Amino acid sequence: MLWTRSRSLPLLSGLAALWLAASTAQAEQFVLFDATFKFTKEDADNSKPSPSHYYVRDKLMNAERPKDWTSPVDYRTGTAHVRLEVLEKPPGNEATTWSVCYIPNKGQKNGYGCFNTPVYKEAGVFEQDIPMTKFWQNDSIIWDQGIKEMHLVIKDNSGGSGHAHKRKDHEKFFPTKVRMTVIQVSAGSKYDPKLVPDLPPAKTENAPPAKSDQPSLPAAKSEK
Repeated sequence: MLWTRSRSLPLLSGLAALWLAASTAQAEQFVLFDATFKFTKEDADNSKPSPSHYYVRDKLMNAERPKDWTSPVDYRTGTAHVRLEVLEKPPGNEATTWSVCYIPNKGQKNGYGCFNTPVYKEAGVFEQDIPMTKFWQNDSIIWDQGIKEMHLVIKDNSGGSGHAHKRKDHEKFFPTKVRMTVIQVSAGSKYDPKLVPDLPPAKTENAPPAKSDQPSLPAAKSEK
């Protein structure tokens, strides 16, 4: 009995260490969504309730995302890591960006908040870390009530109201195909791509930031 116990203790300790490591890794970051989609001019014109929007809802969202982003793990004051893989883009090298908007279960003020992806002019992989306390209207979200869905808005680089479907030369933006992944990283942690499933090795492109973090969107209450 003593022998069994003495042999079991290292095993139990090892299992506990593995569990702790897995729990720690899980707490450091989680994938909010990972969506691959084509987007045409017709899609942009007909998206409801707002044109130029791609809606990440229901099964496209991580069902295991936390309801409370403030505790026990603090994602509220952490960072969002956006990985944008542009798979198809029309020729012409037109500067393009996406506004990535958090739609909360419960909001305040204007009821939603957004950041912009890096600006890109051609196909490739573009990545960026965004402080959760710095992006536009981040204080319009009641973070301990969680995030309901995400809205992705394709734009030019003229500023918040530069919706691509309004451009006369819209053929420079559509059709397109992208894979967008947003990873939430807890406060004090650093994004680790090895913890994200199904990511191919890719070189990050250097891209300038979008001109404005203030997209022109209706209040969240009009999109419910």
